[in-house]
Amino acid sequence: MDKHIQDAKRAISEAQAACYIGMSRSFLRQDRMNGIRENRTPGPRYVRIGKRIRYLIDDLDAWLEAHVVDREGAQL
Repeated sequence: MDKHIQDAKRAISEAQAACYIGMSRSFLRQDRMNGIRENRTPGPRYVRIGKRIRYLIDDLDAWLEAHVVDREGAQL
């Protein structure tokens, strides 16, 4: 399979990323515009290609893993 096609499957749109992580598109947009802010969960890494924004599945998975909380309430 062409590497370009494989890479394309790794990158998904903002709408798909929001659905994948269970957050709103607004959350992702605000994170990109405002960056890291106190008392706000930072969003996942993203890729900007011209005007288009894409999220890599690996980055979304890493972001989700970073927010796993154990039963005792401590973040892992």
